[in-house]
Amino acid sequence: MSRKNVQHGSSDHLAPEDEEQLALVAWYYYHDGLTQGDIGDMLGISRIKVSRLLDRGRQSGIIQVNINSPYAGCFRQQRALIERFGLRDARVVPAFDKGDAGTRVAQAAAQLLMQELEPGELLAIGWGETVSKTLQQMTPLLTQGQLELVSLTGGVATYLNGSGFGKMSNIHLIPTPLRVSSSDFARALREEPFVRDIIDMALTSRVALVGVGSLSDEATLVRSDYCNRSELNLFRRQGAAGDILGFFYDAEGNVLPLDIHEHVVSVPLSSLASIDTVIGAAAGVEKADAILGAMRGRHINTLVTDQPTAEAILERSDP
Repeated sequence: MSRKNVQHGSSDHLAPEDEEQLALVAWYYYHDGLTQGDIGDMLGISRIKVSRLLDRGRQSGIIQVNINSPYAGCFRQQRALIERFGLRDARVVPAFDKGDAGTRVAQAAAQLLMQELEPGELLAIGWGETVSKTLQQMTPLLTQGQLELVSLTGGVATYLNGSGFGKMSNIHLIPTPLRVSSSDFARALREEPFVRDIIDMALTSRVALVGVGSLSDEATLVRSDYCNRSELNLFRRQGAAGDILGFFYDAEGNVLPLDIHEHVVSVPLSSLASIDTVIGAAAGVEKADAILGAMRGRHINTLVTDQPTAEAILERSDP
């Protein structure tokens, strides 16, 4: 990685002799790697003056810093996403030809969570493939009891049990499917004291991790038999852009009045607002509209995605 690069430009605020000294200081610092103290000794000026010259050079545009790395574009996209959508944070992983994007986004989400969470803290988790992959990356924290999990929806036990986490005392799961056959049955399950306690516990979490579902025929809800393609086509015609926790919303993030929502055993999507940090982890250009809706509706305030998806989001939301 080329960490720094110096370019010369013009400034109306500097006398020629001052600009010459600034350029010399910048060359020694960025090109030759000398310390500010070394440069001050060479030029007979104080280290503080060297520091001020460098600051003035960056502010005036005489000094421009370029990062020659695949991550540079990601950093620009992260900043753009944060500023455009008022996010708390964003992480964008570079596009690579090899490797599964979902797995790499899950790795980034796990790293962010390990930075965000304190030992013994409670993490609320939603339903989805990327959430599952993220938890796989955090296996040591879970098996050593350094982290507690609580589910925001039913159905989470399906993939956690297969990972060997299901019977651990630090994991609290809603013991139902995500979707059940009738609205009456779903209502009864949500009112069961044990289920109610898990939902209440989830809403005490400071941090939540959720997946963002698309309306594609290969959506996880379809592959897991919670929805069929015909239903998704109907939801799409009714304006759905994506789903979180089994609740479908439109391009602006408004939850749609769909009958399926009465069949879901889940924390209501509107209740996520009570959780301080809600991280949405998702990859794939086909999910761009779903992620856009999630951010516009304030259902998530932190995003972890990959570079192609971030590019698509920013292009489709160009102000």
